[in-house]
Amino acid sequence: MSKPDYQATNLPLWDFLTILASEGVDFLLSGEEDKVPLSSFDYEKTTICLFFSANWCRPCQSFTPKLVQLYNMLRTMGKELEIVFISLDHDEDGFNAHFGTMPWLTVPFDVNLHKKLRERFHVVRIPSLVPLNLDGQSVEEDLIGLIEDFGEDAFPFTKKRREELKAIDDSMRQGGKIDQLLAHPGRDYVVASNGGKVLVSKLIGKTVGLYFGAHWCPPCRAFTAQLVEAYNQLLSSRGDCFEVVLVSSDRDQKEFDVNISSMPWLALPFEDRTRQDLCRIFNIKAIPALVLIGPDGKPISTNGKKIITLYGAKAFPFTQSSIEEIEESLRKEGDSLPRQIQDIKHQHVLKLDMAKAYVCNYCERQGKFWAFSCDACDYDLHPTCVEEAS
Repeated sequence: MSKPDYQATNLPLWDFLTILASEGVDFLLSGEEDKVPLSSFDYEKTTICLFFSANWCRPCQSFTPKLVQLYNMLRTMGKELEIVFISLDHDEDGFNAHFGTMPWLTVPFDVNLHKKLRERFHVVRIPSLVPLNLDGQSVEEDLIGLIEDFGEDAFPFTKKRREELKAIDDSMRQGGKIDQLLAHPGRDYVVASNGGKVLVSKLIGKTVGLYFGAHWCPPCRAFTAQLVEAYNQLLSSRGDCFEVVLVSSDRDQKEFDVNISSMPWLALPFEDRTRQDLCRIFNIKAIPALVLIGPDGKPISTNGKKIITLYGAKAFPFTQSSIEEIEESLRKEGDSLPRQIQDIKHQHVLKLDMAKAYVCNYCERQGKFWAFSCDACDYDLHPTCVEEAS
């Protein structure tokens, strides 16, 4: 068989081989320090990736075990994948320590060679994983984010595969099937705080809130209290038409157990990757976050936190029309109230104000929306607690 014209079909691979040749390198090293000739690779069938990393780099130390797991899994599945380590360590001791954790191959340690490769492949940060696909369909961006988002499903790391995965996410997000969002062939249930299992099929036809939160996050703990209040109000007034499922960002199982123990709703199992998938599908960049799914399985809002914070259980079923009805009702209520009053319990004039939440200084109960407030001091009064001076 004639040797393929790599230069014509794949410039990145050609450049990689050319740079190695310019330094007199015609082999790679395995973990046993065996020399693996470059000529032994089937470049037409094998997906080859360059892994730029260093032992001194904390993000590299964090990502490398994930990449090892991915590599071993794909190789076990019979996928044609090879990774080549390009060290950016400062010395050979650092190189040896880092490479000792890897099951793949490496370019021999040579600072000048590594510098040439880094410059050719425009590596500006590490870790960085650069594919050298022969079909010319490599994704343009670095693969780290793609792998962290999709795991082994990202293979073979091509533009076509990336677009396929994006289409799957779009379909999951808009497809109207809560069971596809929350379950998979290996798990058809979510868990309760008492450890019980509830079939995901029981959620079909309900309004479901996907609550992205964590016990270590103070804003999450504050929002959890608001969500518990709304949840319990809906449970008592409307039955089980609304359910919440925790999508945890806790750091370990113990923290997750503490978190769910304070919640009256359900959760995805901590060890399940669906938690990461839902964060990606709904583009969750910060917590707490609440995604509201309608009875038809389609998203109502990705800003459920704002809806609950502003309106609580009153906003159910959380549709745009229900929000508009609440806001219209509030406008009418405000129009019926005086702009300011002089209450016998306070020395200053109190002006009508719209507040997300406050505590009435007279009855000491929490209030929302309309309040009579003092500009001179921190004093708020429920409209129902007003006693105007004659």
